[in-house]
Amino acid sequence: MRLLYQLNVAFTALIIVIMSITAFFIYSLLTDMLVQDELRQLEGRANILRGIANEQNPSERVAKLSQFIQDSNFPMVLFDRYEEEVLFSTLPNETAQTWVENYDNELIEEEVWESHQGESYVVYDLGFAPSRSGMILVIATPLDDLQAVQSSFAGRMIGVFFIGLMLAIVVSYFLTKRLVTPLTRLKKELKKIEKRQFDQVQTVKSSGEIKEVERSVRQMAYELERYITSQKQFFQNASHELKTPLMSIQGYAEGIRDGVFEREAADKGLTVIVSETDRLKKIVNEMILLAKLDSNEDVYHPEETDVVEVITQAKDRMVPLAREKNIVLHFEPSEAFYTYVDSERILQALINMIGNAIRHANHQVTLNSFVKNDTLKFLVTDDGKGIPDDLLPQLFERFIKGKGGETGLGLAISRAIVQRSGGTILAYNNEGTQGATFEITLTRRMAN
Repeated sequence: MRLLYQLNVAFTALIIVIMSITAFFIYSLLTDMLVQDELRQLEGRANILRGIANEQNPSERVAKLSQFIQDSNFPMVLFDRYEEEVLFSTLPNETAQTWVENYDNELIEEEVWESHQGESYVVYDLGFAPSRSGMILVIATPLDDLQAVQSSFAGRMIGVFFIGLMLAIVVSYFLTKRLVTPLTRLKKELKKIEKRQFDQVQTVKSSGEIKEVERSVRQMAYELERYITSQKQFFQNASHELKTPLMSIQGYAEGIRDGVFEREAADKGLTVIVSETDRLKKIVNEMILLAKLDSNEDVYHPEETDVVEVITQAKDRMVPLAREKNIVLHFEPSEAFYTYVDSERILQALINMIGNAIRHANHQVTLNSFVKNDTLKFLVTDDGKGIPDDLLPQLFERFIKGKGGETGLGLAISRAIVQRSGGTILAYNNEGTQGATFEITLTRRMAN
């Protein structure tokens, strides 16, 4: 069943349940409301009778009482509760006598009395002064009259509820259709993503949570397109990077085998083969490491680490390279910053960054660390020519090499390690001066 019909059925069932429960309670309370209203009317009549009974002139009192009884035309019983004697009644004698006999034991606190034939009456009883006389006047209304009013009201209520139900179903259909239509269009856009037609994905007009889902779908399409593009570029670059050393190895190996290279040339060829083999091995190992860092394989082992101490270790290891290139390596450490990271992986990322800065610096590389609250910022700044504008957006992609680069995987590995450590890494050219700055931000993490 389509979602549109499922929602309509669900809304309709909910409306029917709510309206049925409402109708049940209204119908149940209606009898009590009618009984209470009738009791108030009976009390009014009783007050009129009490006023007539208090008339001083006996003849006038009898005349008014007789006229009131003839005009009112409602059941009435007058009896002596002590003698259990019916003095006057407009009801059958059996009913009147039954009420008299059961008045003190059963009926005195009740609002509805039953006749000897099973008929029910709403009654109001009052005593005449003096109270010791035992004179009780009972005024009644047949409950059947009230039930007829109740049935008439219930019929109208059912009609109103039926009309309301139809209107609610129609409104529910249009609202549901308005809700489902964006989902239907979103489904079509997802089909385009499934077929990798990313350039054909369009915006779906919607609101609320559906709008948020629609934005997430478009963002997912963008990320998938970027990922697929990067993967294609990765395989192209990887094939190129692997092809170059393999061609060198193959060329020298075949030359040595065929006797093209002899003696010194052969030795040189073997040296090139070993060198290219090491380079090939390094590329493959770095590719494997990147793949493991991107997955959930157990290559990252966090422990409580002072990152500032790790920065010091990275700086010490890069001193020989800096001296070799006549670069001054300056470090301004901050206070200790403890967090749960893999110290060996963080050290590897820092060495890659510092080594990259040394290769591109003219005279000096400066390392700075700053700790604020639960955040550490580490900056690597060189005074070189800076990062070319066309290279800057993709600097951390795989096999993207600047001038003097080696495998093109070092910065990609650094980014993967920093992200695995819950941090961020970025690069930018220095404003107003030469060179570039690499910035790592780490947030304090707790042990898992």
